[in-house]
Order: sequence, then structure tokens, then C-alpha cells
Amino acid sequence: MVRYIINRLIALLITLFIIISIAFCVVRLMPGSVYEMGGDLSQTVIDALNAKYHFNEPIIKQYGYYLENIFFHWDWGNSAKIRPNVPVFEILRDRIPITLEINLISLFGAIPIGMVAGILAAIKKNTIVDHIISFMVVVFISIPSFIFATCLQYFFGFKTGSFPIIYDVSATGTARYASMVLPILALAFDPIARVARYLRAELAETMNSEFMLLAKTKGLTYAQSTVRHGLRNSMVPLANIIIPMFANVLGGSLVVETIFSIPGMGGLMVDSINSSDHMLTVAILVFYSLISLITILIVDLSYGIIDPRVRMGGKK
Repeated sequence: MVRYIINRLIALLITLFIIISIAFCVVRLMPGSVYEMGGDLSQTVIDALNAKYHFNEPIIKQYGYYLENIFFHWDWGNSAKIRPNVPVFEILRDRIPITLEINLISLFGAIPIGMVAGILAAIKKNTIVDHIISFMVVVFISIPSFIFATCLQYFFGFKTGSFPIIYDVSATGTARYASMVLPILALAFDPIARVARYLRAELAETMNSEFMLLAKTKGLTYAQSTVRHGLRNSMVPLANIIIPMFANVLGGSLVVETIFSIPGMGGLMVDSINSSDHMLTVAILVFYSLISLITILIVDLSYGIIDPRVRMGGKK
């Protein structure tokens, strides 16, 4: 198991290095310069700044300086436009909490709702209840979260005034969470549908298995056999899709945060790209990539713990 974990960690580090390299090159080759004429900066100051941060040198040399700063000084650069001369990870530290809060609330709120819907669809298979839930699952999966965000903002924010249209930064307590209801709902629809679809398929298959028939012949009722045996066996594979869903929800929040003016990572990334704040853009991309890689690592390790055959395969 130790060797299996080491192999997965090495693969994670190699993948992260490749992502950092690609992100740096793509961002630096984008149109526009970090420092341009305009505002209070003269051409002399711009030339001095470009020379200081090596922006006037070839891209391969810039990449070398960037890797040197990361590996030897743990310096990911400073923001040039959003918050000038402030380290990028200091900026991220202020924005990460609100993004994680919204994403975690939406995910953990979606899991029980999706489980209830999946159980109902499996128990009421091929009935009107199953058809309605299956239809809603298709709708929730097919429509992107930012479409739901726009509709919720229009109908429940603008038309009825039930919830604030945008996130209220100055609000506290219940008023603050009230302004988070619509973005949380927009992000929750997709994980609700995925959990419901997966659990419905697993539970429907389990209920037709031989051990379920044996449980009924021993005198257990339909509800007892479903809860004690069918549901418990269907929950084991479900755990492996819940962890990766966090990365999916996190990616969907990029646009949703911008729609609701949430001061999180999504709006920061859009602002950094529009203002050509390259070092900040790369740091945000690395953050999202690292979250995805960590979720994949956790899933891989859970497979190794649950199924010994995965560990044996890792030794080959």
C-alpha cells in the first residue's frame, strides 16, 4: 500500500509540473502586456518594470526564472494590476474562503437530496415518480449552472424580490446567507442529479440480485431488505463519485460567482485575465488544478483501500 501511495504522489507531482508549465506558457503568450502605457505609468517606468520581472526577455528565459523562483524561493510572483506588488497567494488567501464555503454548502446540501431522489426513483421504478425524477435529472445535468444562476437571479431576485440579486459583501448573519441562497442553488442542481442518477441505477440493480431475494425469503419485508441490504451495498460505489464532484462544482462556480458578484476565486480569475495580470492568473489556474488532482488522488487511494486488486495492479 505504501508503494501504491508513493506512485500516486509521484504521478500527482509530475502532472502538477506539466500543468504549471502549460499554464505559464499559455498565459504569457496571450495578447496584451502586463505593463502597458496608460494611467500613471510612463514608458521609462514600464521599461524598468519589464526588465525587473524579465518580461522583456524570451519566453523560455521567463519560464526558467519562474521555475527558479518557485522551487528555490517559493515565490509565485506578485500581482501587477489587481493589487500591485502584493504576492499572489496573499490575494488568493482572501478569496478562497468564500469560494470554498459556497461550494461545500452546495455539495453537502445536494448529496442527501440526490440520495432521496435516487432511492424514490429506484423503489418506484417505471412509475410516474421514476419518470418525473429521471426527467429532472436529465434537465439538471444538461443545463449548465450559469443558466440556472441567470434564471434564479431573474425570477427570484428581480421579479419576486425573494432573495438579493447579488451577493451582499457588507451583510452579516442571516442576511449574508440569504444572499448566498441563489448561487448555492445554481451550483447544487448538477450534483443532485448525478447522485440521484447513480444511486437509482445502483439500487435498482441491487434490488434484483440474488442476495436480495434470499433476504426476502428469510422473512424480511420489502422495506427492510431494501434498507438493510440493498441501500447499504449501493452506497459503497456512490462514495467514489462524491469526491470528484467537488472539483466539478468548483469549476462551475467560476461563472456563477461572476454572475452574483461574489468576491471569490471565479471573479478574481476573470478580472486577472481581462487585466493581463499573468502571475495571478497562473496562480489561480494552479489552485484549481491542485484541487482537481487532490480529489483524484483521494479517489485513487480509496480504490486501493476498498479493492486489494488495485494495489496489486500498482506493483506491476
